[in-house]
Amino acid sequence: MTSRARRDPDLVRAYVRTGGRTRPTRELDLVTLVRAAKDPSPGAAPDARRVITLCSRRGTLSIAEIAAYLDLPPSVVKIVVADLMDNGHLVTPTPAENVPEIALLEEVLNGLRALAV
Repeated sequence: MTSRARRDPDLVRAYVRTGGRTRPTRELDLVTLVRAAKDPSPGAAPDARRVITLCSRRGTLSIAEIAAYLDLPPSVVKIVVADLMDNGHLVTPTPAENVPEIALLEEVLNGLRALAV
C-alpha cells in the first residue's frame, strides 16, 4: 500500500462535477496556462474553489498540472477552468508580458550578423 491513497475515480462522476456539460466554453488544451485573478466567490463550487486556491498558491499552471495536482480528469478541469475564465477568476498570461524590448532584439540580431561574417 502506498503512503498516499488515491481516491476512487468513480466516486464522483465527471458529469456531476461539470453540471452535465461535456465541453468547455472556450478552446483550451493541456498546455494552456492560467493564473488566479481573484478569490473564489462565496457560492463557488468545490472544484472551482480548489482550482483557484491551487493557482493562487502555485502561480501560473497548465491545465495538465491542475488536473494532476487535484487528481481530476483533464476534461473536467478544462470545463471548470473555462467557467472560471468566463467569470474573471482565472486569466491566461498575455504573451506581451514576455516580449523582450526592441533594443535587446536588435543587439541579438547584430551579434548574429557579426557571427555570420
